[in-house]
Amino acid sequence: MNRLKRQMCAVLTGALAGGNPPVPEAGALLWRAFWQVSRCRTMHAAGPNPIGWTELEAWCRLMRVPLEPHHVEIIAAMDDAWLDHAYANRGGRAAPVKSSQPLTPELLDALFGG
Repeated sequence: MNRLKRQMCAVLTGALAGGNPPVPEAGALLWRAFWQVSRCRTMHAAGPNPIGWTELEAWCRLMRVPLEPHHVEIIAAMDDAWLDHAYANRGGRAAPVKSSQPLTPELLDALFGG
């Protein structure tokens, strides 16, 4: 399964780079599952979140497709590759924003209405 995981991540990376690499026949279902579940991805202030386990589990139930643990590992690896691509296009993984203003009790009161 490690070989299929590497192949699927390579195909995804190639597709995200604008190519049209062929999806291995053994990974066609995983490819479809990844893109369908990826549509349910949530976002936060710094960018996209990983696909949640609950979304993947719900997809399996709704589509009546039983995925084995190694299939889930492949989809998670594809998601990591997708996130790496998404954050690379934003200048790298989201780093915490560091303010030049020191955190003081007055600042907390101003922010949270204390």
